[in-house]
Amino acid sequence: MSFLEVLYFIVPSAIFYAAPLILVAIGGVFSERSGVINIGLEGLMVIGAFVGILFNLFFADTFGNATPWLSLIAAMVAALLLSLVHAVASISFRADQTVSGVAINLLAIALALYLVKKIFGKGQTDFITERFSRNDIPFLSDIPVIGPMFFSSVYYTSVLAIAVALLAWFVIYKTPFGLRLRSVGEHPMAADTMGINVARMRYVAVMISGALAGIGGAIYAQTISGDFGHATINGQGFMALAAMIFGKWHPLGAMGAALFFGFAQSLSIVGPSIPYIQDIPNVFLLILPYVLTILALAGFIGRANAPKANGIPYIKGQR
Repeated sequence: MSFLEVLYFIVPSAIFYAAPLILVAIGGVFSERSGVINIGLEGLMVIGAFVGILFNLFFADTFGNATPWLSLIAAMVAALLLSLVHAVASISFRADQTVSGVAINLLAIALALYLVKKIFGKGQTDFITERFSRNDIPFLSDIPVIGPMFFSSVYYTSVLAIAVALLAWFVIYKTPFGLRLRSVGEHPMAADTMGINVARMRYVAVMISGALAGIGGAIYAQTISGDFGHATINGQGFMALAAMIFGKWHPLGAMGAALFFGFAQSLSIVGPSIPYIQDIPNVFLLILPYVLTILALAGFIGRANAPKANGIPYIKGQR
């Protein structure tokens, strides 16, 4: 197998695994750019995965091929509503944002598994029948070398994730909304003085975070696992949180970090089929994504500057 053939094999897989992480990490960027720490990305992703699979199973006969896409909408709404719990606790009641996020994580997995047990009578759901399909992107897939690598046999969910990252960059850095968002995360008192409703901006940011995390969870469940159980979202939300920090709270940086982690995850799956890598014990490939996550945080968290008001509740009129 030539080096180019290895790239043809592993690059599409890396993008495929990175897509959910990109969306969840971008959701974290919105929340934390507004000054609200969102440790609850894992729980929001869990709810998105659960609702996405549930909707797919119940409505596959009704909506056919459109079911996976409609499942994303259902998952988005469910995770958005759950994110409101975090928003109310951390913004309105000024609770510790880290504790609130951890509570979301515990609540989400407990609620999802309880409902799975009640509905299906076992510890996991049935496998879905309607899944996202791979497609060649017209014209782009015909480009020599990069066409087969990036644009052939891809999931449109991967295209969606990259498009959302680019759109998030434009919104945060090129629009009045983005300027307000960054201002309430850097200096909420100054933003309040200029007439910006700090609480409302933070609510909107946390809801966007929840919506994107829910979509990411539903994509992961419908493309990678095919069902929902206790180990479906096994640290993916925390990996997305690490990608956000590794990317220095920047949408494109978060996307790049997510692609890096996606590459590590894909290597653990397709590695046994690649020369030289196949000689590495499988257990090392399986732990590789988590080891890289720890190393990335240990190496960059000290040099990555979070928004100055991140994690600090704001009381109107405080000095």
